[in-house]
Amino acid sequence: MSTLSAQLFRRKAVVEMEAESGSETEQSELTRSIGLFQLTMFGVGATIGTGIFFVLSQAVPIAGPAVVFSFLLAAVVAGLTAVCYAELAGAVPVSGSSYSYAYATIGELPAMVVAGCLLLEYGVSAAAVAVGWSEYLNELLDNTLGVRIPEALSQAPEQGGLFNLPAVILIGLCTLLLIRGASESAKVNTVMVLIKISILILFIVIGLFGWNSNNLADFAPFGVQGITAAAGIIFFSFIGIDAVSTAGEEVKHPHRTMPLAIIFALLIVTTLYVLVSLVAVAAQPYTQFEGQEAGLAAILENVVGATWPGTLLAAGAVISIFSVTLVVIYGQTRILFTMARDGMVPELFHRVNPRTRTPVPNTIIVAAVIALLAGLIPINFLAEMTSVGTLVAFAVVSLAVIILRRREPDLPRPFKVPGYPVTPILAILGCLWIIKDLRIPTLLVFLIWTAVVLAWYFAYGRKHSHLGRHEHVGLIKDEQVS
Repeated sequence: MSTLSAQLFRRKAVVEMEAESGSETEQSELTRSIGLFQLTMFGVGATIGTGIFFVLSQAVPIAGPAVVFSFLLAAVVAGLTAVCYAELAGAVPVSGSSYSYAYATIGELPAMVVAGCLLLEYGVSAAAVAVGWSEYLNELLDNTLGVRIPEALSQAPEQGGLFNLPAVILIGLCTLLLIRGASESAKVNTVMVLIKISILILFIVIGLFGWNSNNLADFAPFGVQGITAAAGIIFFSFIGIDAVSTAGEEVKHPHRTMPLAIIFALLIVTTLYVLVSLVAVAAQPYTQFEGQEAGLAAILENVVGATWPGTLLAAGAVISIFSVTLVVIYGQTRILFTMARDGMVPELFHRVNPRTRTPVPNTIIVAAVIALLAGLIPINFLAEMTSVGTLVAFAVVSLAVIILRRREPDLPRPFKVPGYPVTPILAILGCLWIIKDLRIPTLLVFLIWTAVVLAWYFAYGRKHSHLGRHEHVGLIKDEQVS
């Protein structure tokens, strides 16, 4: 009989994961229809539209104009982690993202904790983005039609409303598209991402005309602590790196495509984030950001003295934030798909529609939970809760690189982390550094959530684990032979 410790830390072989996902044969339970450009746009789509379109109103009051350094700090930590993701995505190209990487390297119980982080990261992120979309939709309606959605139907209860209806509608639209198929979703996402990149470039060009060096005079009013605290809020913006790795079973030539897409997405995102944040804090005093809805649109309106640039940017934000919600919901459904295949959650999440080749029940359940969060919880709390889940998942991925290098040195790796082992160690330390500055209530809720996940594992996952069942069958056969 295997010991409890052996059960909790049993590992799933990489070769078994690849066989299940069909990465070697290019055959998968899902349809392999996503190429390099579309996958890169997945990463950009899951990232741009969160932090830059609306989180400035949360981060600038904490860091001041030095929020530019907050974006750089988050980008550096994300970059260190991105190369770790790139190595693992090439070596283990499956849909489970860091959950699968942890399962292959650390063990079943740690993998379940990482899965909890991912579910928190994706579910809460999608809700946060949907709430931000509601703000820009109101800005667009106000500028074009002179109407606004009543506060009772566009704000969470804590902010004086009853229910955030636009956020729920957005999640419903994304759900319908995802049910149709991954290929259709990827094509729509690509169009929307190109629109959002164009809009942000427009913001940079027009915003430069409002550049006022006086706004940068008191550059870091809250010191280093303010910069790192803002980085903790911003960090959820880099969720796109993980989103790329959830598409492992729907990507053509995953060993090569996934590492490249992760690196390209990070470079595009970081460049745009830093430029937009710098122009924003130079064009408007940092004291005006707090509580500002649809902030980038408001900045352009003040620079030009007319509503048309703000209207254009609000329209672009409405379109582009749609793509963030789309990709993040997609990522969460694929993680649950992989967990269900391992027996960690009910088989319902692994059920694929034979016509669309998509996990339809899974998608509907995920969307319903996210819609509830988006309708009832304010954005600032959602953003920070996403960051802590992202940071823990990123740290585990960096650790997994080190472990897998030691345990399976001969495993084919199309991409290898440069500066190994210093790079993954720095990534882990960077994640921990940002985590320490998150607010106590955020960390407490995270610990409570982790306890819930562990309770689920001991009540359900450990008993239904397919790996555990295989071990049990093997043990019976061994006893019969002896």
